[in-house]
Amino acid sequence: MRIDDPAHVARQYATEENLEARRALYTDATGPDPREITFQAVAEMRPKRVLEVGGGPGELAARIAGELGCDVVMVDISPRMVELAILLGVDARVGDVQSLTFQDGTFDCAVAAWMLFHVPEIDAGLAELARVLRPSGRLVATTNSVEHLVELREIAGSAAWARTFTRENGAGIIGRHFDRVERRDADGWVTIDDQATVEGFVASLDADEPLEPRPYALPLRTRRASSVFVARSSPRLQRSVASES
Repeated sequence: MRIDDPAHVARQYATEENLEARRALYTDATGPDPREITFQAVAEMRPKRVLEVGGGPGELAARIAGELGCDVVMVDISPRMVELAILLGVDARVGDVQSLTFQDGTFDCAVAAWMLFHVPEIDAGLAELARVLRPSGRLVATTNSVEHLVELREIAGSAAWARTFTRENGAGIIGRHFDRVERRDADGWVTIDDQATVEGFVASLDADEPLEPRPYALPLRTRRASSVFVARSSPRLQRSVASES
C-alpha cells in the first residue's frame, strides 16, 4: 500500500472519519505543537494572499484568514474536505496541487501541512507551488519524521504507511524548487490509555488487508516527531525548471 496512491488517498479522505481517528491520538501530548509552529511560520511574513493545499477540514485556513486578516484560498482533492472547509467560511475549492489553476505569482505564501507525502508526483506539486508564489514568496510545508509514532506503528505492523516525504529527506526534496530551506522541529510524546484509540488508528490506515493489532500494553507511550520546513521561492530555480519542461 502506497500513501501517495490516488485511489488510496481518495478513500482516505472521502469522509472525515479516518482523519478524526488519527487526530484523537494527540489528546495527551507533550512538546511543541507543530500546528502552532506552522501558523507562526505563515504569520511572521505578514502575507496578503495565502494558498493552502490539502487543507482538510479547513481549520488552519480559517485561522489564517481570521487572525491575520489576509485573503486565503484552500485547495483539496477531496470534495468532502472542501465541503467542511466551506462550512467554516473558507474559500475552498476542489483541485490538485500537481495542476493548480492560479496564475504565476498569485500568492505571498503557500502552506502544505501533512499532505506532500500524498502527492504522486511531488516534484510536479512543488513546481506548481513555486510557480504560483511571487518572487521571494514563502512555502511552509509540515511533515513527520520516520520515527513519528514508531511505537504505535509497530503495533499496526505491515498495515502502517511508509511515508515518501519526511523530516529526513524533506529539505533535499524542497531544495530542488526553493531556496533557503529551514527546518523547525516539534518533538514530544503521546500517551494513549484506551484500546479504542489504538484500534481506531489501525483501522484508519485503510490497509489493503487489515491486520489485527500486534500485542501491546496500556498506557502506550509513543514519540511525536514532526517538522515544519520554511523555504523561499527562487526565480532562479523557477527559470531552471521551466527550461527543462
